[in-house]
Amino acid sequence: MRLIVGISGATGACMGLRLLEALKAFDDVETYLVISEGAKTTIRSENAGAFEEYERLADRTFDDKDLAACISSGSYKTDGMIVIPCSMKSLSSIANSYGDNLLTRAADVCLKEGRKVVLVPREMPLSKSHIRNLYQAADNGCVIIPPMLTFYSDYPTTEDQVDHIIGKILSQFGLDYAPFKPWTGDGQ
Repeated sequence: MRLIVGISGATGACMGLRLLEALKAFDDVETYLVISEGAKTTIRSENAGAFEEYERLADRTFDDKDLAACISSGSYKTDGMIVIPCSMKSLSSIANSYGDNLLTRAADVCLKEGRKVVLVPREMPLSKSHIRNLYQAADNGCVIIPPMLTFYSDYPTTEDQVDHIIGKILSQFGLDYAPFKPWTGDGQ
């Protein structure tokens, strides 16, 4: 399986790092990483690790300005894309097919080719424009997984909450994630 991971400039870059760590555990998953310029700023300001950590976990890394990269073409086969976190700027670009950088172009390619695109939007509160763009992205075929807190599976730490989100994302691609505790009914 080939998955593109896009990390955009919204807060929560640690979720992107955690996703890459989780994907690294799967022998049959190849990851293609694009980190936007905004994400680089966020990673620095949140002390969310060094860029090298992200790049070390990916099988291939691409510059966000490289619109000639293999993942910018539909003829290069991938199984989909995850944008985590997804800034409102990237959301707007993806929802409106405005592929002005590799991250948004790769998402647009996945959508036009009928491949799964999962967006993890990170903004609060949401404006009407944000909500319209979320609706448009969903209408275009994106799966929207906002990083919301869960209370039913005994996730006491932030890391546990992030693992729950990662589990929800990976389940979209048929991948089981051990730290994820699915609901089994009756609070069990």
